[in-house]
Amino acid sequence: MKLNKYIDHTYLKAMGGKEVIEKLCAEAREYDFKSVCVNPCNVALAKKLLEGSDVLVCTVIGFPLGQNTTATKLFETKEAIENGAREIDMVINVAKLKDQDYDYVKNEIKILKDACGSLTLKVIIETCYLTKDEIRKVSELALEAGADFVKTSTGFGTGGALVEDVAIMKSVVGNKAHVKASGGVKTYADAMKMIEAGADRIGTSNGIDIMKGE
Repeated sequence: MKLNKYIDHTYLKAMGGKEVIEKLCAEAREYDFKSVCVNPCNVALAKKLLEGSDVLVCTVIGFPLGQNTTATKLFETKEAIENGAREIDMVINVAKLKDQDYDYVKNEIKILKDACGSLTLKVIIETCYLTKDEIRKVSELALEAGADFVKTSTGFGTGGALVEDVAIMKSVVGNKAHVKASGGVKTYADAMKMIEAGADRIGTSNGIDIMKGE
């Protein structure tokens, strides 16, 4: 197992200026992480900085609340791809899920997956706000809509990834899609627990600490 290739090396805070992104990308090159995950305004810079490496550029859509209109999320997705993103992490509309408007949630995911085509779409379900049944339901919706991943968290909610939630998500998607654990995964031990529960990817700003802990 190449642990480095499980890691999306992430910086999504408001203070992600040029120096921060340069450092993030240099670290990603050094450790050969799977991707860097940056805010949309930094996609083009990250792409330029990572040229010649196999580190992918990942970005977030409808982040962090998921309350943008579908049309806005679609525009964000298309622009991010044009700027060089190869992985898209979208936030669902949690309120629509809570209202049991499942057609809305599924349709939005499908529209963004259609825009991604062969590129990777990860669906952030923000588990901290969901019941276990809702985690199961939205994982089913994401799978039906063609998503490549279900992802636990933005890291900006009231909680991050939990092992039991990752296990639920994996039990739904099986081998038909993947699971990304993000939010609060800070150590090698944390990462290994998530992977053992079924995570195929780890979203973290602590990738180097995780690798050194190994």
